[in-house]
Amino acid sequence: MSVSDFFVAIGPNPPDRLDKALARDVPEDANLSRSRIVRLIADGAVTRDGIVVKDQKAKVAEGEVYALAVPDAVESHIEPEDIPLDVIWEDDDLIVIDKPVGMVVHPAPGTPGGTLVNALLHHFGGNLSGVGGEKRPGIVHRIDKDTSGLLVVAKSDKAHHGLAVQFEKHTVERCYLAVVHGVPDAADPRLRGTRGVSFEAGNIMRITTQLARHRTDRQKQAVLFQGGRHAVTRVRTMETFGTPPVAALVACWLETGRTHQIRVHLAHSGHGLIGDQTYGGRRKLNAKALPAPAVAMAAGFPRQALHAAVLGFEHPVSREHLRFEAPLPGDMAALLAELRR
Repeated sequence: MSVSDFFVAIGPNPPDRLDKALARDVPEDANLSRSRIVRLIADGAVTRDGIVVKDQKAKVAEGEVYALAVPDAVESHIEPEDIPLDVIWEDDDLIVIDKPVGMVVHPAPGTPGGTLVNALLHHFGGNLSGVGGEKRPGIVHRIDKDTSGLLVVAKSDKAHHGLAVQFEKHTVERCYLAVVHGVPDAADPRLRGTRGVSFEAGNIMRITTQLARHRTDRQKQAVLFQGGRHAVTRVRTMETFGTPPVAALVACWLETGRTHQIRVHLAHSGHGLIGDQTYGGRRKLNAKALPAPAVAMAAGFPRQALHAAVLGFEHPVSREHLRFEAPLPGDMAALLAELRR
């Protein structure tokens, strides 16, 4: 394995610990994230005056020079697969994909192949600078197998780190479209009495809870109010269906991005997604409020009616603001067409 040497001179007013100082002052062409630098320190690949420094919290001083021995990225153990991709944007640092329904993002024990990562490895054809020391796509967020829509993936360690920081700080714009049971409305007294649910100006429903893995069903997430991870979803009703209204098209904005967040939060509010077999139960639309074909299509909809429609972020290298929109996939468009009839 070949190794590239980089020298880092600590600049004025350095951060209070080695890993942060190196991440700030490392040459741009090194394409090293802070997490990668932490691993290099732990591996004994960082030296000062020929002495290995393995304490990432070590104090640094202006003018000190550190040497980083960075091994070339190794090939990923994941196999490339020739799977078609809908590429919305691509440059040397990142790629934006409109993921189809049914595609898992990353290989797992139950899904070793046919994933987005397998497809991306084939698409890149080895043209990856490496993420975390391995030639693989940098996954910074995921959407469920049966949710369609936009995903951004890093092609370099630097881009991966820059995107991850934005997701961590909740500065990424993410808007989903969903078709739900009922109509979220500030005038609904039931919602006013639901813990964690409040309303903001413009009839926007705000759901604020903690989320954690379900105690008995490990494939599900559950709403908590102590413990777990903080989660916030905002929901605006865009269109209603039925007389009286029994379903709605809603836009959901993620302030945080937890596993199954929109699905769990909407179910908690009493407005579960049409087609969501995990959180929606066997709920059906009122046959008196809609024509029979619409009720039948909603009852037989084979997946959660959820689509990642908008994705906006700052390019981690060029600093350009990017914003993308993906049209509804055919199945959700057909469902809406039937509900509108």
